Amino acid sequence: MNTQTAPPTPRRAPGKNAPLRPLSWKTRVLAALLNGLVQAVCATLRLKVVNEALIRDSDSQKRGFINVTWHGRIFIPQYLYRGRRYWTIISLSRDGDLTAENFRRAGFRIIRGSTSRRGFSAAREVLAVLAAGEPLVFVPDGPRGPSGKVQNGVVYFAQRSGLPIIPSGTSAWPRWLLPTWDRFLIPSPFARAIWIFGDPIYVGPDDDLDEAAARVETAIHSLEAEAERHVLPASRTKKQ
Repeated sequence: MNTQTAPPTPRRAPGKNAPLRPLSWKTRVLAALLNGLVQAVCATLRLKVVNEALIRDSDSQKRGFINVTWHGRIFIPQYLYRGRRYWTIISLSRDGDLTAENFRRAGFRIIRGSTSRRGFSAAREVLAVLAAGEPLVFVPDGPRGPSGKVQNGVVYFAQRSGLPIIPSGTSAWPRWLLPTWDRFLIPSPFARAIWIFGDPIYVGPDDDLDEAAARVETAIHSLEAEAERHVLPASRTKKQ
């Protein structure tokens, strides 16, 4: 049984929620089905959240933060952050259209762009959102990988905004790991699941971005490994 607290009252930001380009009816229907799947499956999970106070305290005091986890582990975060109107950035690809509509239906606010398309404009919008003290949910190895490798964008945003990066790791068992570049995790209904938040990471104005990215990467890997240990049977630990 899921015992998570209700989402905090949504808040508004002065930032711009980038409009999605016209979507086909197939994309809209598929996005609705995907969001419905996420909500239905996650509602059955035996889910434990560790150090959630880091997020709750920032929300209650209207302090922004940048929460990061790997691209392949966003299934559970989409559920837990439903209705909170947190911001996220999603690429302008056609696959991104589906992902953006899926997350919009879960209550996220969307900035569209990536390093290859609309990167400068998207970066300005992200910095404006962070300057307003709004939370950003970010996958630092997306949208194309390599999986588990932090790109420098997230540490640049943290350095410019002065806001903390809050790393996190999640896992579930039983689960499916899809044969995709990120080994996307889908929990089985009624699975044991855990999401662990780590200590905030600050990036100072004189910090080297590559070194800061390595710190964030190490933190996420460590938290995901800890999450795996919590849910995996001992006989499966070395296989997954």
